[in-house]
Amino acid sequence: MFNRKKAPAPSGPHTPAISLDKVPAPLVSLAKTATVSLEKSGLAGLRAAVYLVVDRSGSMRPYFANGSVQRLADQALGLSVTVDDDGVVPLVMFDSRPYPVVEVDLDRYAGVVGQQHQLHGGDATMGGTRYTIAMRAVIEHYIDARTTDPALVIFQTDGGPQDPDDVRLQLVQSSKLPIFWSFCGFGHSRVRFLAELDTMRGRLLDNASYFHAGADPRSVPDQDLYDGLLGEFGKWVPQARAKGLLP
Repeated sequence: MFNRKKAPAPSGPHTPAISLDKVPAPLVSLAKTATVSLEKSGLAGLRAAVYLVVDRSGSMRPYFANGSVQRLADQALGLSVTVDDDGVVPLVMFDSRPYPVVEVDLDRYAGVVGQQHQLHGGDATMGGTRYTIAMRAVIEHYIDARTTDPALVIFQTDGGPQDPDDVRLQLVQSSKLPIFWSFCGFGHSRVRFLAELDTMRGRLLDNASYFHAGADPRSVPDQDLYDGLLGEFGKWVPQARAKGLLP
């Protein structure tokens, strides 16, 4: 069982979890933009743990090379400082194999994606696409953290998985936990499998959403990205409270 304590209910303007005068200048604009999206989504006052899952399969090479993945990591950290006072985003990379969870923080975020990619062998070792490796890593990390706040998982990929049945089962099982999966698709075409997960039946709650960032994710305005990642999360939070998943 999770240890629970009373969390503040969303109300009024959103106050960042970390004072912006303590946030590196490149992230301040992102944090302010994220705050606007939180308020639009009815999440003012919410505290949450933000995770970032990154697809490291072979088709992701151009997105590592052109900085799209690093940009998403920066955006995730900008969101995190508005909702989580530890200023840390656990980064989970996956392909066909699991990789250690790395904590991205305000003192170590610039270039962290490329550094981790090279640490794991760079382009030469990029594998397949098994979502459940990453999903289980997130769930284990979240449970071990024993936090009272919900988890918002930004889960990036550019294609469907090799383990679709396991992914569906994992999503159903995790619908009983205070974890929301905000899937973010890269690529020219929408990822059909992610759209299916967004509307899949059989879950305690609708615990997933899907936002498609397109072939050039760097060109997506920050406001649009945050709106896309947070919209359904804002609907899930009160439902999770009603089911007793959140205080």
